[in-house]
Amino acid sequence: MNYASFIDHTVLKADTKLSQIKKLCKEAIEYKFCSVCVNPVHVKSCAKYLSDSDVKVCTVIGFPLGANSSKTKLFEAKQAIKDGASEIDVVINVGKLKDKKYTYVEKELANIVKISKGKALVKVIIETCLLTPDEIRKACEIVVASGADFVKTSTGFSKYGARVEDVEIMKDTVKDRILIKASGGISDFETMKAMINAGASRIGTSKGTIIMEEIKQNSTKVGEL
Repeated sequence: MNYASFIDHTVLKADTKLSQIKKLCKEAIEYKFCSVCVNPVHVKSCAKYLSDSDVKVCTVIGFPLGANSSKTKLFEAKQAIKDGASEIDVVINVGKLKDKKYTYVEKELANIVKISKGKALVKVIIETCLLTPDEIRKACEIVVASGADFVKTSTGFSKYGARVEDVEIMKDTVKDRILIKASGGISDFETMKAMINAGASRIGTSKGTIIMEEIKQNSTKVGEL
């Protein structure tokens, strides 16, 4: 199992310096991670640093609250793609979902998917820690209907991050129609493996190098999935 290919190597803190972005990209190339996930201001730099590699540039839209206007999110997505992002993780409007404004939520996402088609994958963060199980299912159905490529658990900036039971609900809902990304609080191999077993195809973590070194140091874990 190529665990590195599951990982979106992530740094999203407000005080992130350019030196940390360079280090993130260097590590992503070294470990052959799927992507780096950074705030929009760093997309151009990452695209430059990763231009001769297979590592993708992922960024976040409407992050971390999802409460931006639809026009703002659309502009963010367009600019991120222009700057070199090939994957965008957009935060759903949680308040609108809870108000049962499902058409609003789906239309917002569908418009982002439309301008991203053929240019960038779209992952939708539903912030599972703020949702009931029924709301998680509804959010997943909306994400599928929008045409997005992934549904994602969390921003990592709210009450808690990914939980196995939430990923299981997501997988049971979406089946094989779209993929699942688990993120938030995934800091060791056992947690990562549990998320993959539950149905995640991608893992967002700032601890990617630690996880990979753990796998190397305890090679008996490899292949246990």
